[in-house]
Amino acid sequence: MTSSSSSPSSRRLWQVVFWLGLVCFLAWDWSTSAPVDLRQEPPLIAAGSGQVVSGGHCSMAK
Repeated sequence: MTSSSSSPSSRRLWQVVFWLGLVCFLAWDWSTSAPVDLRQEPPLIAAGSGQVVSGGHCSMAK
């Protein structure tokens, strides 16, 4: 029989602490960051749209 270093209740407690911490962090980030203006963002994929991609891949010719 193997002995576990953490009991099921201790493990559950750490899971709850993790998820509460993550939710609190996301709520804080959402409330303090500036809203994203999707109209000002460059297109992710500009293939066939007639627009030039503003971000490049490091292996593209300059």
